[in-house]
Amino acid sequence: MSEPIRVLVVDDEWMVRAMLRTIMETAPDITVVGEAADGDEAVRRALTDRPDVVLMDIRMPRADGLTATERLARLAHPPNVVVLTTFNLDEYVHSALRLGAAGFLLKDASAQEIILAVRSAARGDAMLSPKVTRRLLQDFVDAEPGRARARERLSVLTGKEREVLIAVGGGLSNADIAATHHMSEATVKTHVSRILTKLSLTNRVQAAILAHEAGLLGK
Repeated sequence: MSEPIRVLVVDDEWMVRAMLRTIMETAPDITVVGEAADGDEAVRRALTDRPDVVLMDIRMPRADGLTATERLARLAHPPNVVVLTTFNLDEYVHSALRLGAAGFLLKDASAQEIILAVRSAARGDAMLSPKVTRRLLQDFVDAEPGRARARERLSVLTGKEREVLIAVGGGLSNADIAATHHMSEATVKTHVSRILTKLSLTNRVQAAILAHEAGLLGK
């Protein structure tokens, strides 16, 4: 049996932390290794508790989630960060994703969605709340209309890598891409890894954003 996914819960409200811990404890493959009430504490706990995934609130005292996400990304073994936000998108969420967050969830997400997000982040996939994924990506396109610049970045990709990138931009998992493109999941993982390396990206979310910016998935 594989080791359980180690999760650090970060939120300045103790009731939210308690709720998230309760949800995590219902999953046999997940264990909560710690809690933090602000970004400074989150980084300290990450160094000592070595979580695989951090559930990160944004607006917190002392050091906010954006600062903490940036600092965590610089660690030798950085955890995957899933940002927790409200329905009206936090003004910092865009920056958090740019800095390497693996995705985001709404705070009113179901227990199953939160567990799925942790599992997805732990295996390197992105979990974007389906309610606002399109809106989030469109915000990036509207805010940064440099489509030609984005397409120029993609010129280093092979045809097959572009196909995989489009699938990633559409929110497909590695398993889904393997099934729809008739290749093994290991091959998909190799393509995704090469895409991230060639484009100097941190994770699949950033790849999806770039695909949308380049207009690969339409308006």
